[in-house]
Amino acid sequence: MRTFMAKAQDIQRKWYVIDASEKTLGRLATEAASLLRGKHKPVFTPHVDTGDYVIIINAEKIVLTGKKLQQKEYIRHSRYPGGLKRISYGVLMKTRPEIVVEKAVKGMLPRNRLGNAMYKKLKVYRGPEHPHQAQKPEVWELRG
Repeated sequence: MRTFMAKAQDIQRKWYVIDASEKTLGRLATEAASLLRGKHKPVFTPHVDTGDYVIIINAEKIVLTGKKLQQKEYIRHSRYPGGLKRISYGVLMKTRPEIVVEKAVKGMLPRNRLGNAMYKKLKVYRGPEHPHQAQKPEVWELRG
């Protein structure tokens, strides 16, 4: 027996839509990251991008458990002295909920060029509309 290794040119990519309304952020992010990596496919190969495209809609209706809306913060730095910016997730959910979902999914992908290529296949939208109808995306139901 020889071990099967997928090749980049042989990968068949699909498009999936995940509705984020009333879903927990972490559970949604793990499922999306798994789809982006391609772990749901029998041809999964760790060093090849075998994943599919993922469209997440209704990002504004996602649920954070506990006191995360008040206590969890999105932190970034401008690389200038005193350039630390802190935004609570409560404020971020009102202004840009797409960033919350994107950051959660990106944190679950590999930190290298392969992970960057997987991240580019993620599309997150605030409401129920998305411009990818031509790709005929399939609805993906979350497990559990």
